[in-house]
Amino acid sequence: MSVIPPRTLTVHWGPEAVLVSNIDHDLPEPSTQDARAKVLTAGTANPATLLSESAWEAVARATITPDGLAVQLQTSSSQATDGLLMEENVEGATLRSVITRVHLSELLPGIQPRTGMEVMETADPQVQGITEDGRPCSVVRYRYRDLAHLRDHVWQTIHGTLSLNSYAPSILARKVTRNLITHPVEISFEDDTESFHAVVVRDGITRLASAWAVLAGPEADDAAAADGAVQALFGHGPAAVPAKGEQPLGQRLAAGREAWRRSLRTEFSQQVALPDPGLRPVQIAQTYVLPAQIAVGVEGHPGRLLAAEDIFDDAIRSVLASVHVEFKQWDVAAQNVEVATRALKRVIQQGDSLVSHDDLQAVYGLAVGRIAVEEIPSLFPGNPPGTALWRSIYLVHALTRPELLERLKDQAKAIKGGRRMGLKAYAELLGPLIDLPWRSHKKLVAQQARNAWANGGVLTADVTKDWDPVPTDDFTTLVEPALAGDNNARCTLAVAGGVALIADKLLTRNVGSALLAAKEKGGVPFRADVNQIVEDLSHQDNELGLWTLALAAERFRSNSLPTNAVTMRQLTSQAKAPAGPGGVYIHFKTDLKEDDKLARDADGVTEPLLQWDVVWASNPARAESSRPKPADAAGTTLAVTAGEPDPVPDGSAPVLTEPSAPLTDERPASQRAADHRQVVRQGVTTARDALDRLLLLEPEVGGHTPVIPPRVLDDLLKTLVGLQTDIENLRRKTAPEEWQEEDELL
Repeated sequence: MSVIPPRTLTVHWGPEAVLVSNIDHDLPEPSTQDARAKVLTAGTANPATLLSESAWEAVARATITPDGLAVQLQTSSSQATDGLLMEENVEGATLRSVITRVHLSELLPGIQPRTGMEVMETADPQVQGITEDGRPCSVVRYRYRDLAHLRDHVWQTIHGTLSLNSYAPSILARKVTRNLITHPVEISFEDDTESFHAVVVRDGITRLASAWAVLAGPEADDAAAADGAVQALFGHGPAAVPAKGEQPLGQRLAAGREAWRRSLRTEFSQQVALPDPGLRPVQIAQTYVLPAQIAVGVEGHPGRLLAAEDIFDDAIRSVLASVHVEFKQWDVAAQNVEVATRALKRVIQQGDSLVSHDDLQAVYGLAVGRIAVEEIPSLFPGNPPGTALWRSIYLVHALTRPELLERLKDQAKAIKGGRRMGLKAYAELLGPLIDLPWRSHKKLVAQQARNAWANGGVLTADVTKDWDPVPTDDFTTLVEPALAGDNNARCTLAVAGGVALIADKLLTRNVGSALLAAKEKGGVPFRADVNQIVEDLSHQDNELGLWTLALAAERFRSNSLPTNAVTMRQLTSQAKAPAGPGGVYIHFKTDLKEDDKLARDADGVTEPLLQWDVVWASNPARAESSRPKPADAAGTTLAVTAGEPDPVPDGSAPVLTEPSAPLTDERPASQRAADHRQVVRQGVTTARDALDRLLLLEPEVGGHTPVIPPRVLDDLLKTLVGLQTDIENLRRKTAPEEWQEEDELL
């Protein structure tokens, strides 16, 4: 007698009991070639859409109902463009889409705008628009280095997304109920691997990643879910370039995904037929198919500003921004990157700027990270050094030119929907563009740096006027011409030194409490906006300020933090760590009386630079007249965690082993207990060392992906609380009675 599986049942997802509703009894069968051909015929016949044959095949392959999709694309004889396409009017374009249901395994995660302000281990691919006969196609080209880059990028996106958030229990209970915003994309490679087309998700990546997490199961961590997704999409290893006569790469990958779906359907059929289906068929049924809105056409409005190759991507980004800027907001830095880069792209496409098109394209490439800092010498006159700091100098110079500044502000206002944009608001947009090369290495002070940019950054009155950077390998050589009135040298020092001081937390947004703090704790002699301090430091007659800027720029390193920028507590927690790739460095206080301009104490030891010294150097007369009395920091002690284990000589974590004893250990219990005490002690030491190393890896991993996901931390915390309770109970049993009495009094 056959058993009809229930539509609703309760399953266990880890510690949770989840009520699952509307479970499918059958999974969609593979679509036929004839049905997919109907999509191609209807799509190419519709004048409102413009996709290549390969792109239509990717769309048809993704949907579970090609016949229904073809109906949406069909046009009537009376009106050639009516069809059933969904239309969205965004700024400068009309976007046309189809609504359908698609296979989970036919969707790739696209580029996330919110990661534009983060440094990722695997870089985003280059994005290029595609046109045909001057018309924009509703597809973009993602250009990866090679297949490994594609696999790593997909893994990183899914893993990083799940590390931030997961809807797994909700999807298990109700499936994905809101459409994902998707579109076709051409995947191309720099190493001459042949390209192929796929469908990517631009909004709803958290839902996509969560579906993979559901399929992986409650015991799988984020990495395991990402592994499963990559294996299903691309196979168990990087696909080799097919030899002559074999199927194209796109078809081979599609065949692999279909084989994966076939095995999943077989597993589902076997599991759902059991008297007690359990969790596994529910996981498959709730994630096998997702609802999607697929963009298949775009039309630019008359008088549009953008070039044809940029219309489609800008339209998609407009849809995303309308959701994540107005409703489900990205954080401020992510919004700033989105606004600044789109504003710059629009100014480039207007074509009426006094700055040449090629120069603007180079600036755009630097801003979004497509052009490496090593290429700077070949981009700008004078053969400037190819360093991260010089990247920031040329970016600030280009984005604040009088002939460009107002245009960029106007476009930024239009994108944000505001009426006014002051210099501070504009400087805030630049902050997450400037810090791109050193975000991960200076992560501990990134928020203070961005606050300083929101307070004006290095946009002084002179920097926003006409000047040209002066390339040099030694910033201190610019001090003499700056003192002699060379405006180019002064502005170069203002930007270079100001960026260095801001990035290394030696110049921050001043608040009232800073006036009451000690010098050693970030105190300042007086309050002033950041850009005003940079302006005062770079005055022609301020020799102390110019030397402070020059020395800060000269000592700046993009791959580590100076000891000035971190607290003693942070230094103590990392004391066992070897120096980073840039080693340890420090900014020194300036003393004009010394030959090398470095201040020294009575013992001849160079003095570290403090924010107090920077603000003082900007206006010594004002600082002297203010005469603040900061709190005395003398005698302040910092708690240092006692009992930290010493590092293992070779730098590796100790190996935890069970006590070595015969299988039938007949030793007295006290001797066996001594061995197990050693295991407990060694285990705690190993855990502490591993945690220290994870904290050291945190800057390299970046902010988008937590080095330890919150759910893992919650589980560890529960385990540690239980361990602490057991240890405390043992301590109370073995402690002298007077100790127990003291505990009760406390």
